[in-house]
Amino acid sequence: MLANAVATHFRTRSFAKGVALVELIGKLADDANHHPDVDLRYSDVTVRLMTHEVDGLSLRDVELARQISAAARSLGVPADPTAVQDVQITIDTLDISEVRPFWRAVLAYRDVGDEDLIDPHSRGPSISFQVMDAPRSERNRVHVDVFVPHDQVEARVADAIAAGGHLVTDEHAPGWWVLGDAEDNEACIACWMGRE
Repeated sequence: MLANAVATHFRTRSFAKGVALVELIGKLADDANHHPDVDLRYSDVTVRLMTHEVDGLSLRDVELARQISAAARSLGVPADPTAVQDVQITIDTLDISEVRPFWRAVLAYRDVGDEDLIDPHSRGPSISFQVMDAPRSERNRVHVDVFVPHDQVEARVADAIAAGGHLVTDEHAPGWWVLGDAEDNEACIACWMGRE
């Protein structure tokens, strides 16, 4: 699976306040020479940090996240970590090297390690490949993985079940749960802490 990141969502409630927050984030990032991905929308800002050199989280990420949170508080902008999620599409295959080039070309994505693809513009979901032991026809071979904060995962599972889904397995809980819809199409709900 893809590397971990730290992210949060700020409810700015106005575009002008969002711009002000992004300006503060820009100054903090330049001072630290460490730059997050920032998504500015009409009434909110989402910030995602990861250290690309180590393909995951570093102390630099944690420190900059603290500074960004303090900057948001100084503007009276509340954080809403419940609004943050990552979506990944997982494709089960007998041979990753046989199918990954096709998906890379179709999506115009780039490689990450030996098993993943990501959108070079950070707009679309990541694609992960899992090796199967044998072909299977009774289950889907493509499913959606949704990563949410650890304190939100059980509520998301409950909401999905209440919406007509069912539990396929919880053998990997609390890291992730496998759910199915009414036609047995599968999705995994996972917390970031449970990512491998």
